[in-house]
Amino acid sequence: MVLKKILVIDDEENILASLKGVLEDEGFIVETAKSGAIGLQKVKKFNPDVVLLDIWMPGDDGIVVLEKIKKINSNMPVVMMSGHATVETAVKALKLGAFDFLEKPIHFDKIILLLSHLFAFKDLKDENEYLKSELHDEDFLIGESYPMARLKKLMAVTGPSNGWVMLQGENGTGKELVARGLHKGSPRRKGRFVAVNCAAIPDDLIESELFGHEKGAFTGAYDRKLGKFEQANGGTLFLDEVGDMSSKMQAKILRALQECTIQRLGGDDTIELDLRVIAATNKDLKKAIKEGEFREDLYYRLNVIPMQISPLRERREDIAQLIQHFIKRYSSGKVRKIDEKTCEMLASYAWPGNVRELKNWVERACILSKTETIDSLDFEEIEPLEAQELFSFGDKTLRAARAVFEKHFILKMLSENGGNISKTAQNIGVERSHLHKKMKSYGIESNTTNIGGNA
Repeated sequence: MVLKKILVIDDEENILASLKGVLEDEGFIVETAKSGAIGLQKVKKFNPDVVLLDIWMPGDDGIVVLEKIKKINSNMPVVMMSGHATVETAVKALKLGAFDFLEKPIHFDKIILLLSHLFAFKDLKDENEYLKSELHDEDFLIGESYPMARLKKLMAVTGPSNGWVMLQGENGTGKELVARGLHKGSPRRKGRFVAVNCAAIPDDLIESELFGHEKGAFTGAYDRKLGKFEQANGGTLFLDEVGDMSSKMQAKILRALQECTIQRLGGDDTIELDLRVIAATNKDLKKAIKEGEFREDLYYRLNVIPMQISPLRERREDIAQLIQHFIKRYSSGKVRKIDEKTCEMLASYAWPGNVRELKNWVERACILSKTETIDSLDFEEIEPLEAQELFSFGDKTLRAARAVFEKHFILKMLSENGGNISKTAQNIGVERSHLHKKMKSYGIESNTTNIGGNA
């Protein structure tokens, strides 16, 4: 659990000491400052989750300090404290963005209750944002095929750990969803899940986007900005499309991950990191390493727990279930069904765009179909499997074609036999040890993903 950080700014030493003792007893990390100037320095360096701020102080008073805090970080909660404030002062503080106002003498039980409500509100807001981003993500994990059952089991084992994960899969297979699922099942689930599209950040914005910047660090830096690494502190950082990173970005990310620290652009303070990293790619990174396009040291830093996400063509048994799920969502309350022949046709399609493509097709059919039953006319642009290439072969050789066929055949038979390796070997007429070797050569795991049978 990530402890909450509180900064107390007050010119009275006895109040600072009392609040620090009480709040630390409650499990908070507490810093104190006896003036507004010192407090502002600590706001920048300590980056508290909440500030307790006295109004009447020598030098800059609490109202002035509040305005300066909001310029540093407009989202930082500030609770004002005073024993002599007028109603006008309290109203002004609230208009300037103060979260609440406490009268002195401070009642410790009251301040603990206030902080409890403040953090509960913040957690609820963060959870609401997280759930919005997660809406309908469950689409990609629908299915009971062997590849999907294997993935779900591996997620259940891996999720509760802090191990870094490398996700490998084609576009549209749901790599970010799997990453979110791992975060949701981890001890870090109350922390933030922050996604970074590594292919979309220009080289000149890398440091600002990843590590943040201080106000005035460059032209246009009108406020402090927290980078993706700092936003994910205490939670999970998802590095998507790591295979498309520039060499400059690879070097900067590697250094941050090795040292577990960052510095904001234009800042001098070193910020320690405590986060879990999940990376994803649709490329063969080992091949990229050989070709000098990806750093080997970064690969081994990220690739602690490799996890393969199968394309939809390798789990055709799930297509009918996915279709029904999407029809239910996009039929706008109308009773719709799909005829058997059409369902078989859709199951025979290669779906190069994977689940994302299937979802789009069903949504379109629900919009365009004028009858309760969706038939092949609603999918007339989809060619049947026989009219396409069954698989996408890399090298057009007999060996490559045979290898692709064998892998898909083994996956299909494992699925039909509930993942039982011994039963599968018997049914396809090979020795169990031979099947194990084949599975290993095709990257079909058996030690941690054997579903319903003996490995």
